[in-house]
Amino acid sequence: MIQTELMEGLTFDDVLLEPAHSEVLPSEADTRTCLTRQIGLNIPIVSAAMDTVTESHLAIALAQQGGIGIIHRNMPVEREAEEVDRVKRSESGMIVDPITIGPEKSIADARDLMRHYRISGVPVTKDGKLVGILTNRDLRFETRSHIAIEEVMTKENLITVPVGTTLEQAEAILHQHRVEKLLVVDDHYNLKGLITVKDIQKKLKYPNAAKDAQGRLRAGAAIGATGDFLERAQELVRRKVDVIAIDTAHA
Repeated sequence: MIQTELMEGLTFDDVLLEPAHSEVLPSEADTRTCLTRQIGLNIPIVSAAMDTVTESHLAIALAQQGGIGIIHRNMPVEREAEEVDRVKRSESGMIVDPITIGPEKSIADARDLMRHYRISGVPVTKDGKLVGILTNRDLRFETRSHIAIEEVMTKENLITVPVGTTLEQAEAILHQHRVEKLLVVDDHYNLKGLITVKDIQKKLKYPNAAKDAQGRLRAGAAIGATGDFLERAQELVRRKVDVIAIDTAHA
């Protein structure tokens, strides 16, 4: 009979590592770091600019936790810019350049716009002045897609606030009037911004989110070293990207 020497083996469950004593409590740990001289992060995590890793969905989730996502460049210029735009518009203290639509546009146009930007309502403006708001509530039972927005939009008793309203004041007004959107206007009724209840809720849910000076989530994007890199960079900057990474397969 062949004699085989059995070796001792351990599985993961057989081993328990005892942590060393530490005077630092988890709540006291500071994971903040600097991505650039002007951009700080609350956690030192940056996602890879790979087409199997980072688009707007991951970039939003990562920024909400305090990091930043670098959106990949393996797509047309306009689509990469739209991915950045989705991140920047997904959450903010006050949306300073809200999506708007004209009163002469059709219901079909409004539905396409709301579907594209994944929003539940859109302010209606004419020459920059607020004339109404269109929400899912106005469209819920509307079957006439060809008619003009001004026929179904909410025109009267619009809930507006002046420029300079704080989020704490906005939260109280939203609760008082049982609405989800506050329209920010100047003395001449020009639309200057939009505050939503979702943005306030997200601020409470993600207190460590990485945000810019306007309260928008941070977003990065990649460009190459040749080809359309200049056009791509210009379009990304126009969409308010926070940082541009030069992405190349060669050192």
